[in-house]
Amino acid sequence: MEVSLERLREDLFALAAAHGVSGEEGGAAEVAARLLKPLGETCIDRLHSVICRVCPQQEGKPHLLLQAHLDEIGLIVTYIEDNGFLRVAQCGGMDRRVLPGSSMVVHGKKELPAVVCLPPNAVEEDADKVPKIEDLYLDIGYNKEQAERLVSLGDRVTMDMPPASLLKDRVTGKAMDNRSSCAMMIEAARLIKDLAPGCGVTVLLSSMEEIGCQGARVGTFAIQPSHAVVSDVSFARTHDIPEGRGYTLGGGPMVGIAPVLSGKMAEEMKILAAGEDIPVQLEVMGGSTGTDADYVAISGTGVETILLSLPLRYMHTPVEVVDLNDLARCARLVAAYAKALGEKEAEQ
Repeated sequence: MEVSLERLREDLFALAAAHGVSGEEGGAAEVAARLLKPLGETCIDRLHSVICRVCPQQEGKPHLLLQAHLDEIGLIVTYIEDNGFLRVAQCGGMDRRVLPGSSMVVHGKKELPAVVCLPPNAVEEDADKVPKIEDLYLDIGYNKEQAERLVSLGDRVTMDMPPASLLKDRVTGKAMDNRSSCAMMIEAARLIKDLAPGCGVTVLLSSMEEIGCQGARVGTFAIQPSHAVVSDVSFARTHDIPEGRGYTLGGGPMVGIAPVLSGKMAEEMKILAAGEDIPVQLEVMGGSTGTDADYVAISGTGVETILLSLPLRYMHTPVEVVDLNDLARCARLVAAYAKALGEKEAEQ
């Protein structure tokens, strides 16, 4: 199975450039729906999740769910000061260390460029402190009367960092968590469509993972799969992280091992990866995974679930980094699993 890195890059850049903070995923959902539409019946549900029926469900046959979350972290406007500055709260787990001085976009009645500044009374002895988000201000350049015409309380704010290519097939930008998994699942769905695996296959790119996984809970219940492959990102090592505390960027997808996940599926993934010459890494978790997989697995009467994570550097910052080769390998592994699932059922 061949995967075009350039097509992956194009899809990922389109998805990452779109805006979609938790609860307001519309822009990203529209891009995802456009990419999925050629593969099957596609819709956007009430919670802004995207669902695509790639291979129709067949009675008595396995039904495989391919799931990744679509939303990104951001901020939400909570107050407009008398001087026109905006107060905000986080919407998802923003890394506040990188916020002061950052360029942002406020999604009001129109898109408004903004910069994050420290409180006007900041003094030198506070210079080394990381301010709380509620102590920061957004400057959009307007006075209060002008700001109130364009900004409403509850408007979302995204980081202003378009995707860009680095060396060695690596890319950077905002929302690589988790648009990288979305791009990977779309590519996997293309491969599966060509394979015609003999089992039902549905893609769910769900909303609101960063604030409670609501989109995955509702979407999985509606789809009622028998098996699920969930994909998210996890921590790739940087220069200051020792061995055993992170995973290798470019080292292949990470097969999750956790109490809520299927050990059988993990073993099958390792065997398939070896047969397809796909390098994988093992991510062992002693409790919950902290991803949509925790809720997908317990939907309805239970779903046999595996988590395949993509290594990512600088999580929840404007400069997240992923390796396109990890996406390509993971897409091939997901497609190989769908094919094997269909073939196993046909033999029985």
